[in-house]
Amino acid sequence: MAILTVRLTADEERLLAKRSRGAGMKKATFVRQLIREEPFVTGANVVKDAQRRMGDERLRISRK
Repeated sequence: MAILTVRLTADEERLLAKRSRGAGMKKATFVRQLIREEPFVTGANVVKDAQRRMGDERLRISRK
């Protein structure tokens, strides 16, 4: 197994920790999941992904 080393700023490290906690997994597992995700190539891919996630209560827009 190859080892990937990434240098993160303190803000990036904090954001990664927050997002991985929100997903309920360790940081390394969260990064692996992100790497495995299929990239969005077209707008149709974005729409398909959005339809799949519709109704997911974990996704919400916070007011600023």
